[in-house]
Amino acid sequence: MKIEITLAAAEKIKMKTEGRSGYLKLKYDTDGCGCAVNGVTVLWFVPELDDNDIQIESNDVPVYIEKAKAVFFDEQMKIDFSTVSNCFQLKSPQQILNGHMSLIIK
Repeated sequence: MKIEITLAAAEKIKMKTEGRSGYLKLKYDTDGCGCAVNGVTVLWFVPELDDNDIQIESNDVPVYIEKAKAVFFDEQMKIDFSTVSNCFQLKSPQQILNGHMSLIIK
């Protein structure tokens, strides 16, 4: 699995996390979605990693996901930032995984 972080996204992530120590994590959030296969991908900045988190190959900062949730992600992904909608976007060649993603500081 590999993820590209665009320059626009990298700059916005750096701006929002400046002065903080932690890890960038793609979280497959199922809270309030009914069942485990109905979830939405969110971008978190967390102070600590969980034991089951794995690192995804990236062109910029390391990105982590929960190992058990890897099935919900595509092999090639891109984190971008849209200035038009003022939000992050998670895309792959096959689909848009989340077109309106916020960066949540935990």
